[in-house]
Amino acid sequence: RDCRPISRPERRARQRTDARFVGARGASRCVCPTAITKKSSAASSGSAAVGYEAQLWQVADALRGSMDAAEYKHVCLGLLFLKYISDAFEEKHAALLAEKTQGADPEDPDEYRAQSIFWVPPEARWAHLKAQARQSTIGQLVDDAMAGIERDNPALKGVLPKDYARPALDKQRLGQLIDMISNIRVGDEASRAKDVL
Repeated sequence: RDCRPISRPERRARQRTDARFVGARGASRCVCPTAITKKSSAASSGSAAVGYEAQLWQVADALRGSMDAAEYKHVCLGLLFLKYISDAFEEKHAALLAEKTQGADPEDPDEYRAQSIFWVPPEARWAHLKAQARQSTIGQLVDDAMAGIERDNPALKGVLPKDYARPALDKQRLGQLIDMISNIRVGDEASRAKDVL
């Protein structure tokens, strides 16, 4: 397939056709020489260091004393995944806002799914959670965010952790974790190219 610009209706028609042949993962990717060169150069520039190891250590350190070290990952990985899909969503959302005069709809889930980006409902967006991070109800808000993402993305049904409201998890520390993870970029295009998650 060539990389010439196509109209939005033509792109949607291609996506519906591609989905029948590619399967549930979405439309096929561009395989022009330029795209292949960019992909291979991005892959070769990646290394074992992802750039936010120090922040991850601070996150784990914040949990020390409040729970067993074996449980850190269950709390942190769920939040990191939520940040990952929110970063990807927000980046695409900004691009769609810029294209609004050309007919783009930033609140149309199909715009995101066409690019293999998970749709993130308003109550699950990272900015919303970050704004509520210091509230005593933050655990329930994170659980509701996970449930909303599963509801709107059937591929994630029953996969995401929804136990942040449990009494054993200190809500003040959970808010602190959300603030810390807010400084980590894991889902923007550059991070996805390096597969930092």
